[in-house]
Amino acid sequence: MSVRVISAAILAAFAWLPQAHAGNQTIPANAEGQIEFNTPSGNIGCIYTPKGGTRTYQPQGGGPELSCSRVEPSYVTVILGPKGPATLIKNPGEQGCCGDVTRLGYGNSWSKGSFTCLSSTKGLTCASSGGHGFFVSKAKVTVK
Repeated sequence: MSVRVISAAILAAFAWLPQAHAGNQTIPANAEGQIEFNTPSGNIGCIYTPKGGTRTYQPQGGGPELSCSRVEPSYVTVILGPKGPATLIKNPGEQGCCGDVTRLGYGNSWSKGSFTCLSSTKGLTCASSGGHGFFVSKAKVTVK
């Protein structure tokens, strides 16, 4: 079974997903393999870091890693690795988020390696093929 099929099944397990079929959006990586995207609201920003990390950042356990931050109403960060549940950091301190990068359009999905995210007007849902994931919106944050 492919990673995309597994990721789609995991995303379907999240009750808050919209019923519409999402289009897959391609977002280019930078020179070190990181991929950054924001939701259209500009309130949630994510960074994918490949296995092995970069010259300046090494994910816990060697990666890959997906880290998403929400700005309002309170700043939170959720980190998802290839194994185990997502980690919610409720007070990560002020950090840069949501700059001028590609927007993951509402109704669109993004996939890289074992990670898949779906952007909707209700929020951002991300999952790994390992069966874990999270939902982030202005109203709530849920990790699995």
